[in-house]
Amino acid sequence: MSGAAQAECAPPTGPDASAPGRRRWLIAATVAWAFLLALLVWISVRNDPPTVREQRSLAEAGPRVDAAVGELVAASGPAVLELVPARVERDCRLTPLAGGATLTRDVEAIGAVGAERELLEGIADRLPASWRAGVRLTPDGVRLRADAGEFVSVEGRPTADGRVRLTVETGCRPLGAGYPPAGHATAGGPAGAEAAALAGALRALGEPADAAPELVTASCPGGGVARTAVAAVGGGAVAAATALAPLATGGPVLETPEAYAYRTGAVVVLADTAAGHPHVAATTPCP
Repeated sequence: MSGAAQAECAPPTGPDASAPGRRRWLIAATVAWAFLLALLVWISVRNDPPTVREQRSLAEAGPRVDAAVGELVAASGPAVLELVPARVERDCRLTPLAGGATLTRDVEAIGAVGAERELLEGIADRLPASWRAGVRLTPDGVRLRADAGEFVSVEGRPTADGRVRLTVETGCRPLGAGYPPAGHATAGGPAGAEAAALAGALRALGEPADAAPELVTASCPGGGVARTAVAAVGGGAVAAATALAPLATGGPVLETPEAYAYRTGAVVVLADTAAGHPHVAATTPCP
């Protein structure tokens, strides 16, 4: 048989001869690799300890948040108006397979109407230098921004005439054992001057004053404890500024259609509807 005949009978050996088999192998390998990668991610999420600071749980971040709140109260001085109960929100995700939670604590402060930026700047100047606090005009308005350390952020912003809110937040973290309740609102507990001032305001407003109030606390960096005693009231009661005026030492420190605040001794008392939940709060600041 000639060489030409042999060439005509030879089977095809070009690059397309094994293409279907190669594609099947590549598809199988890709599926196997994707499955293996998903399995490794699942095992890591379930078993690996945190490897960076922002993955610390809320239980581990809680003391840093509480300390930051104390610094904010001290920096606010006599302007501190109210310590707001902590919030733990469990609606964030660390990874597609693992949920997380965010811890937030707020401090309200009060100043002259129209001077909210000056109030924020004064607070920023008194915060620790390591926080690198500053106040700037942003597209969202005037903002105080600071870094309290350990990936805990601080922001301050005006919320109403003469009022600013200072917020400490952890960002999304593993829940862990949860947030320790050291600074959270609790019913009852040791009463101080703020509890007596709150009871007096409630009586003046015609509200029950015998129930134990919720207490929110913050440890002051120089020693001592700041405390807010708070109680819910009826929506119409907080509009009665005339009922509270006789209790004020030196007149009101804030009077708007939504809020009335005054000092009695070292305590600041606030009757408020602006947040949508009528309440009265009495706060003893850091000494």
